[in-house]
Amino acid sequence: MAISYSLELVTPLPTAAVAEEFAEVARSLRLFDASTTADQLLDDGAVTAYGTWTRVVTRKPTPWGDQLLGGRAFTPTVSVAFRLGKDDDIAGQQDDMARLAVALLSRVPGDAALHLDYEDVWLVRLDGELILSERSDWWPPNRLAEVPGPYRRETHEFTDPED
Repeated sequence: MAISYSLELVTPLPTAAVAEEFAEVARSLRLFDASTTADQLLDDGAVTAYGTWTRVVTRKPTPWGDQLLGGRAFTPTVSVAFRLGKDDDIAGQQDDMARLAVALLSRVPGDAALHLDYEDVWLVRLDGELILSERSDWWPPNRLAEVPGPYRRETHEFTDPED
């Protein structure tokens, strides 16, 4: 079974613009070669140099309604999927995922959350403030060194509005 993370974005940008920014970021980090396009990310996805499959999709409202994040409704408009290659270095792929997510947030406005199955929330951006999980196994010193400041550390979780 593959491990898949999602970077959910609540952004005014259209999905195609987010895909273009993502492709640019990945190329600048040397995780995609020059031939990888935003169209690929929107279609079948693209694989990074380290084996992580990525794809950018439009999010539609879910039938069960919004999740809450930080006590308020969180309704993503665009999602970036990161499916880790099970035969490749998982920690290295997570390093790349974190670098890609943080770099993309520097280019795409709006709220965001990087998570695993709406349970393990790695990072959140709300009202322009970047918040990283307090878990040191998710944000060891090498990953923190890749995050431009400012940010703070706090644990977030998604909750159901009916709870």
